[in-house]
Amino acid sequence: MEVLSVPTKSSLGNLLRATTILPINDLKGVKCSTYAEGEQQLRCKLAALYRVVDLCGWTHGIYNHISVRVDNSDQPQFLLNPFGLMYHEITASSLVKVNLNGDIVDQGTSMFSVNKAGFTLHSAIHEARPDIKCVIHLHTPAATAVSAMKCGLLPLSQESMLLGNISYHEYHGIFVDEKEKEILAKNLGPTNKIIILHNHGVAVCGETIEEAFHLTFNFMAACEAQVRSTSVGLKNIVLPSNDAQAQAYNVGNKGAVSIDSSGFGWKCGELEFEAIMRAMDSVGYRTGYDYKLLPIARQEK
Repeated sequence: MEVLSVPTKSSLGNLLRATTILPINDLKGVKCSTYAEGEQQLRCKLAALYRVVDLCGWTHGIYNHISVRVDNSDQPQFLLNPFGLMYHEITASSLVKVNLNGDIVDQGTSMFSVNKAGFTLHSAIHEARPDIKCVIHLHTPAATAVSAMKCGLLPLSQESMLLGNISYHEYHGIFVDEKEKEILAKNLGPTNKIIILHNHGVAVCGETIEEAFHLTFNFMAACEAQVRSTSVGLKNIVLPSNDAQAQAYNVGNKGAVSIDSSGFGWKCGELEFEAIMRAMDSVGYRTGYDYKLLPIARQEK
């Protein structure tokens, strides 16, 4: 991604820009001792994800949310962005911890509260699907355009075929109603990880933060391809066979798992996400990411 490239050193302005990045991992001293090690890593990873979404250009000002489940207890808690911060301002310590109702459990280091109405969508998914750890809700122009199409997301690109089955939910206005939470949970179903919200964008789920981003990245690419290609009319678009679609999904989703990198078993999205974290750390984001494998320069013989 061009946005992750190392800034040139041709001017003092570039130097200052490279040295004034707000560190993602700001958990030090008292702030660090407040949280268990697992939550520290989760905070760093989620804050890093907010920054990646910002770098990808998928943000909508201070709106939308990415939530992550902290634990799988009977009374689970979740981390999400304080309502009022831009995505590029979010750090590990500023994330707010809430319960399933959106009530604040830990304020974090900012003075901002949370958008409880915005968290309703996330709580509906988290409550219905304990297997889901991370939910990314976005409505980029391309995603919203596809969400408004009667045909839904078409299997016209390889990226779209990697996503598996997709659910759909009809738009009823701003998402605040308890009854609608039940409808959305039913529409999502027990196994699907992407639900297109008609006229409103998408919610992408993952059993890990890495998987959620991996699916989101491919979904956004698929939407961009569809918006551009449908301008020629659906009759002029070639769609692959059902067998080809199934083959692409099966092979694509086994790829990272089957890679042997020094004996590490990579789960969905981990290899890709770790590469992005390296790119961000190389330009000073200080992600705090817990790497599985850091590249080592090969010794010349």
